[in-house]
Amino acid sequence: MIIVNLDVMMARRKMSLNELSERVGITIANLSILKTGKAKAVRFSTLDAICCALDCTPGDILEYREE
Repeated sequence: MIIVNLDVMMARRKMSLNELSERVGITIANLSILKTGKAKAVRFSTLDAICCALDCTPGDILEYREE
């Protein structure tokens, strides 16, 4: 199971969904889908932009846990 810790990183950086959306260039709706773990996939370019905006690594956002 892949866990998305986007909300954790946003809280650490004190960044709102609106601000991240503007910095990354994707809609709030799409970010929300990713944040809630409902996304089926994420493009590397999107992940790269999120990591750049939040000054983190993909491992800070995505986590694997055995079910």
